[in-house]
Amino acid sequence: MKRLHKFVIKSFLGPFFMTFFICVFVLLMQFVWKYIDEFVGKGLDWTIVVELLSYAAFGLLPLAFPLAMLLASIMTFGNLGENYELVAMKASGISLFRIMRPLLVLTILMTLIAFYFSNNILPKTNLKFYSLMFSVRQQKPEMVIKEGVFSNDMENYSIKVERKGKNNNMLYDVMIYDHSDNRGNVNVSVADSGKMELTPDKKFMTITLFNGQNYTESSEGSQSSAKRYPFQRETFQKEVINVSMKDFEFNRIDENRYAGSYKMMNISQLSYQGDSIFTDYKFRLYKYLTGFNYISDINRQVSWLSNPRDSLRIDPKIKPTQNVDFEKVIASLSTFEKQALYQNAIGYVRNNTQAISQQLEDMYSRKKFVNSFAMEWHRKFTLSFACLIFFFIGAPLGAIIRKGGLGMPVVVSILLFIFYYILMITGEKFAREDAWSMVNGMWFASFIFLPFGIWLTYKAATDSGVMNVESYQMLFKRFANFILFKRRKLE
Repeated sequence: MKRLHKFVIKSFLGPFFMTFFICVFVLLMQFVWKYIDEFVGKGLDWTIVVELLSYAAFGLLPLAFPLAMLLASIMTFGNLGENYELVAMKASGISLFRIMRPLLVLTILMTLIAFYFSNNILPKTNLKFYSLMFSVRQQKPEMVIKEGVFSNDMENYSIKVERKGKNNNMLYDVMIYDHSDNRGNVNVSVADSGKMELTPDKKFMTITLFNGQNYTESSEGSQSSAKRYPFQRETFQKEVINVSMKDFEFNRIDENRYAGSYKMMNISQLSYQGDSIFTDYKFRLYKYLTGFNYISDINRQVSWLSNPRDSLRIDPKIKPTQNVDFEKVIASLSTFEKQALYQNAIGYVRNNTQAISQQLEDMYSRKKFVNSFAMEWHRKFTLSFACLIFFFIGAPLGAIIRKGGLGMPVVVSILLFIFYYILMITGEKFAREDAWSMVNGMWFASFIFLPFGIWLTYKAATDSGVMNVESYQMLFKRFANFILFKRRKLE
């Protein structure tokens, strides 16, 4: 059996690594397509782009592991079935479970590796990725000079050119306003031509103007009663303007700025931080609920129910002692007492309504923030456990369809993974909104796919015709005959 195990493992590892890198590449291209606007036109160094894509690729590995496991399992057992190797093994008395045993051990090992990566490596990767991504977003776009339009990309300067050279960096009919004095458009330079060049260290932009004039307006004289605006004009053959490019330099954001986010934490950190935030939320909820205007008995009951910290609190057990006939009580009141009662009731309702409108959205946002820590905690387990689930789906499915290669397995894998992803996103949404419990929401897709995988494994082990069209035709004919028989019996 050792040779058989080696043969099955060898048949599996090749497709797994191939599909794994294909999945990472496809997911990475989806990431690039989504964030392409963040990179274009900012003059980023290629090392920064490669670093960002590397972090993004590592962040996509938790999704690539299950998809690669599904695709490789279908391809492996599909190839064995297509080449009649699986039939030969079964004819030799080897059951499908024994054939799957070495791959099951390997899958469990892959699941543990995926969990270790999600818990220990992924938080550090996310920290570096999001800090670098924020730095890229803060980076100013490259300075682009358009013909006939003023450009204000350079600090303290506004520049306009009528025409640019096609094969060089020459500019023609140049006009530059200098706003460094913060006095408006009082300093302007006009030249027939010019040239823009970056210094070798890329810290300054050198603008060289040729054959032009400088116009400067000074402030009005304060000693004379008449308003005078002194004017100065200078003619030059060549003038050099150095503009600092510090605003265009790439600056990395401090990583500690995002260290407190739930995506940058492992399981122990998520549990500790999540409990702290949930305790603070319960205390805020207590202050929120006890801030309404109730009658004294209800105040005591609400305070007891919502108090999160007092372990020695006593349940007041407020219960109505008798039924009150409100119509009879109101009828016994005078006109002034009724008006006072109505005004007090309206005042209580308005105060409570105002308090609810002011605090409800804040409490809702805080609860979603609390849920995000629990969701991330469960996600580290669900995505890792998905590797095991997809193995029990892919292996029997490949044995049933008996098709290898990248044709049918790819189509089936993509459809199944899309369905799994839709269920996962749906469950996460319900869990985030507190419509479902956290366990039911985060494990919703697993609860559906695991029984499906067990059923497929059973059907493949018993050689049931799951993909046989004739079996479904016979089932449909039996159902149709049963309906016709019932109809005739009723007639």
